[in-house]
Amino acid sequence: MTLSRRALFAAPSLFAAGTPAFRGIFPIAQTPFHDDGSLDAPTLGKQIEFLARIGAHGVAWPQLASEFWSLTPEERLRGAEALLAAGRGKRITMVIGVQSDDPDISVKLAKHAAEHGAHALISLPPTGVGLVDFFRRVSAGVNLPFFLQAVGKITVDDVIDLNKAVPVVRFVKDEAGLTLPRISEFQSKAPGLGVFTGAHGKTMIDELVRGASGSMPAAGPADLYARAFDLWEKKREREAAAAFAKAAVFVPEFEQYGIEGLKYLLVLRGVFKNHVVRGPRNGDVGAVATRFKLDDAGKRTLKLLWEAVGK
Repeated sequence: MTLSRRALFAAPSLFAAGTPAFRGIFPIAQTPFHDDGSLDAPTLGKQIEFLARIGAHGVAWPQLASEFWSLTPEERLRGAEALLAAGRGKRITMVIGVQSDDPDISVKLAKHAAEHGAHALISLPPTGVGLVDFFRRVSAGVNLPFFLQAVGKITVDDVIDLNKAVPVVRFVKDEAGLTLPRISEFQSKAPGLGVFTGAHGKTMIDELVRGASGSMPAAGPADLYARAFDLWEKKREREAAAAFAKAAVFVPEFEQYGIEGLKYLLVLRGVFKNHVVRGPRNGDVGAVATRFKLDDAGKRTLKLLWEAVGK
């Protein structure tokens, strides 16, 4: 049976028939490291099992909140294998990030992900090569749908033009410009594109009102977002708004402590052993940049918030 694009977007239950769904809450998985800073691939797999168990609809790794810039190509291959193995057979759509300054590495990552069971690929815009050229090259022979993570000065029309030139780019994680009017613009100009958002989904209810397909928040509180999204899909909008309010209380804390804060919530939930980070504390990583080191006061606050609203 051939599924229309509209049908694919509309029905997460299609996963029961073996077809991944591209709608809902797709957390950006954090990257666990051992105390010595080396990649902890088994815990990455544990994180995927955790996300599947708590109701996340998908997962993406490694992106900005995953500290992808700090990972070697070998670590990315090893991590992808652990992630994809952990998600195999579960109702969770697995999306692998393939961005790299070297297009040859992106091609290698894409082919590896496809061979190991990824459902889709995602990439930030490339450096030194045009969007169309990059996505044509990386998608050649892979036969998987792509997300563009739109950042910087990428316009809605740029995304639409890319989709027309390279139709496998069927989704966008939109973090360029002002989120809410851009969702409305996408709906007006290209309603067939699946639009996901980032920035911790801080305006998720407004995003859904405007027609967003989903959000890509942090992994730690993903069940709170998923609960709100599922209620929204059932047309229980007031309950969805109330559920989302619980998730929203974590956003100010994450914005203070960045990736350390994201990881510490996973420590509190028994998924990670530590909150070791590799990335620069104030690098050009947008909403996941760390403003302050996670200290005892920050840890206490995150613990209080989780105990108050997360359970």
